[in-house]
Amino acid sequence: MGHKFSLVLSREITDDESAVLQEGFSGAVFSTDALPTNAEVKVTRVDFDDEVSPSLAEAIESALESVKTVSDLTVPGLSVPAVPQAPAEDAVVEAA
Repeated sequence: MGHKFSLVLSREITDDESAVLQEGFSGAVFSTDALPTNAEVKVTRVDFDDEVSPSLAEAIESALESVKTVSDLTVPGLSVPAVPQAPAEDAVVEAA
């Protein structure tokens, strides 16, 4: 299972900017969305399912570094879906 998360970019990106970002965003899916704080502002949303990075933190850091390669582009939004915890096999339940 990969590390899933989404970035909301500060604006819509051009085709050239998309090509630059896709070099750093292996397997990412780009779509047009609205800025969460202002539905009238069109932005680009990038959904990730990173199978390469050893941790979610490293996957997010790598994505944020790639965004910095495009001038005047920032990340006003990050979302990470909840990941269910696996049941602990050796969990000890103490009676009160």
